[in-house]
Order: sequence, then structure tokens, then C-alpha cells
Amino acid sequence: MTDADIIVIGAGAAGLSVASGAAQMGARVVLIEAGEMGGDCLNHGCVPSKALIAAAAAAQGMREAGRFGLGAVEPEVDFAAVMDHVAEVIAGIAPHDSQERFEGLGVRVIRGHARFVDRDAVEVNGERLTARRIVVAAGSRPFVPPVPGLAETGYLTNETVFGLRERPEHLLILGGGPIGVELAQAFRRLGSRVTLVEGDAILGREDPESVEVVRAALLREGVTLREGGTVEEAGADDTGPWLLIGEDRIAGSHLLVATGREASVAGLNLAAAGVTGDAKGIAVDRRLKTANRHVFAIGDIVAEAPSFTHVAGYHAGIVIRQAMLGLPAKADHSRIPRVTYTAPELAQIGLTEAEARETHGAVQVIREAMAGIDRARAERETEGWIKLVLHRGRPVGVTIVGAQAGELIAPWVQAMAAGTRLSTLSGLVIPYPTLSDLGKRAAGAYFSVKLFGNPWVERVVRIIQRVVP
Repeated sequence: MTDADIIVIGAGAAGLSVASGAAQMGARVVLIEAGEMGGDCLNHGCVPSKALIAAAAAAQGMREAGRFGLGAVEPEVDFAAVMDHVAEVIAGIAPHDSQERFEGLGVRVIRGHARFVDRDAVEVNGERLTARRIVVAAGSRPFVPPVPGLAETGYLTNETVFGLRERPEHLLILGGGPIGVELAQAFRRLGSRVTLVEGDAILGREDPESVEVVRAALLREGVTLREGGTVEEAGADDTGPWLLIGEDRIAGSHLLVATGREASVAGLNLAAAGVTGDAKGIAVDRRLKTANRHVFAIGDIVAEAPSFTHVAGYHAGIVIRQAMLGLPAKADHSRIPRVTYTAPELAQIGLTEAEARETHGAVQVIREAMAGIDRARAERETEGWIKLVLHRGRPVGVTIVGAQAGELIAPWVQAMAAGTRLSTLSGLVIPYPTLSDLGKRAAGAYFSVKLFGNPWVERVVRIIQRVVP
């Protein structure tokens, strides 16, 4: 007899969701975690970064109060208190992810490093455990690029930056992806000098036109951007770390490396289970099964899957349906939304305009400006727009840049998943005044082009006006 129905390796967002669901359905569950319960999202990622961003937004609001006829002031930032706020937010959520809660659900929680010793067995703390199914949800860790001298330089990552107690005087950030850009703006708003270094262009995956809105905001707030230069060497002296770009040596007080993530496969001994994987992730099929049909991989550790907490939860649901209920389920990553939580925010679902043109050729692009929304004007948040990319009258991609873009993308996630027609979206009754009217107006604009100024429509209307009493 096996020791469990399901063994879950990793107590981050993905692993906890599987363990919770399986246990509440009556399965025997073993959950193994070598680090902190809650994983990267709770302790080093989504939660602390958004708490820091919220504090930074409050500080910026004080600086910009003059927009509303109020006295603008430069905030006095107690950085240690800000980090206490971050820690309090983590602590408030932590009980939901705690070992005690999961043990209360009937899960056996083991703290230690798991390694495969057979196709259906793992070893942890010297104990061999077998299960009918094993789920690898070990997540990812910061990727540190092979820049000469960087390994010997004292640097921060997302796993250490939230432990700071003193505000960096001058923060160098290596990497212009979402993490780097979000933290660049946050630390600048909290009073640090910030230099962001990116070898290509910031937010290179996103719609370039929309990225320009974010770039302008960063520059306006005083973030120094160094894009398009290769870091040839790194080091540190008595004053702090430095980066060498060509002949330019950029020095700061602290260095944050935010150059992406790599799969946490080290030490798992995947080969013993017949599972294929490396730092790029574990290979799975659409059912999230590995080469070993008894082993699933979910979350950040999956090769070529988007590394988001909401994807981790999505993956967990797919595994639960298969492993617990025996139902067919497959992952589809084509409509996974993503948000960069800068001010303004940048949200995307489906294809960008460039991707859509490459995939479909002829597409129609509809843009509705945030400045046309009354609520946006009332709140002086008029930067940005929504961009609908249509193929044969159906949305294949939506980009929103502007205030609360992460909230405004939600209806489009549902619409694209359900195949909702634009006519339905344009006919919705949206409360006035809200920012949500942006999406409705964009959907309505598709029909406005067809109806207004159309000579055939005008003829039909004239006939109807003569005939209909």
C-alpha cells in the first residue's frame, strides 16, 4: 500500500491549492516544503511587492495633491515603518498558508528537501514515501546572469530586498522586466535615487506603444533608464556596487538583480523518476503530466508556462480534476492575462498588436482613450487607453494601459474565454461614472465605424423614417 494518494512537493501557491483541494475531497495528502509556507508569492513576490507599491503610491499622492487644489508636500518616509507595513501584510495572510491550517485539513506536512528515489517514491529527511500520484510544485528562484564579477558582488534579489530596514540611497536595478520596473518606481517614490539597467528595452514582451506610456511616467518621476546597453562587468568598492556598460561605470549604494526566474529543479533528482527537466523547467504535456504518467508538474516549475500566481492556481485545478475526479482536463496558456503594477498599470490578455499581425495578417485595431472617460477625468487619471485587436470581428488581444488596468482587463478575460460577442459587451449597462465604461466604449466603437457615416445605413434610415409611423 502507498503512503499517500498524492504527494505534493512545494508549498507555494500551486502546491497549496492542490493539497487543500485534494485533502478536502478525502484524499491522503503529504505536503513537503523545504522553505517557507506560502512560497515566493507570499513571502518574496506578489504580496510584499504590492504592499510596497501601495505605500509608494501614498507617498506620491502627497507630492501630487496640488492637482486637486490641496497643498502638495514632500512626504517624510520612515522606511523601516514602510517595511513593517509590508511585513504586517504578509503576516495577515500567512495563517491561510500555514502548516497548522493544512494539518487541520488532514494534510501531513513535512519540512525538508524532497528528492525522487523511484518513479513513484520520494525521500525526505531520510524517510521514503510512495504515492499513486506525485505533484512537483517546487516553483522558481531568481536567475542571476553570468556577468563577470556579479557573483562576488553583494546584490539583492526579490528574496532579500524586502528585508531591508534602511532606504537605499541609490538603487541600481539590473533587469527591466515587470519586477524591475515595478520596484524601480516604488523605490523612487519612497525617496531613493534609482537607475534601471536593461540590455534591450524595458517590458520587452509588451505592446511597445503602451510601454511608452509607462516609460514616460518613470522618467517623469525621476527614474534613470539605461536601455540597450550590455553590462560587461560588475563589482563593488567601499561606496557600494557598480556596473560597467561600455566605458560607463554606474555606481550605487545597492544593487537589485531582477533578470528573471529559473526553475527550482536542483536536488529533486528528476532522472530517478523518469522526468525531464532543467533550469528552464519541467517538460509536461497539456494535461500537465511529465514523461512519468504518475507525476505532474505545475506552477513556475513548468517549462514554457507563464510564471504567475494565477497560473499556479489554474494548474492546480487541472490536476485536481484529473487526479481526484478522474475527469479530462488540459491547460491552455493562450489567454492568460498579465499585469505590470506600475502607475499607470499595463495589462494584457491574448496577443499584442504585433503578435496578432504576425499570426493573422490583417487585423483591426480599435483604441479608446482613458481621457474620454468622465471618471478618469474626475480623478485626473487620464493617461493611457484600451486597445482592442480584432480578427474577423472577434478580439484576439486586448491591451490596457492606465489607472486600474489590472481590474479593467477582467471582463475581457471572461469575454475571450467564453467567446462573448462584442455586441453583448457594447450593450452592457455600466454604472456611471466608472472606469469600466472604457471597455464598453471600445466594444461600441467597433459598431460605430460600421454604422455612423455609412451611406447604406443612411438610406435605410431615411426609408424607415418615411414608412414607419
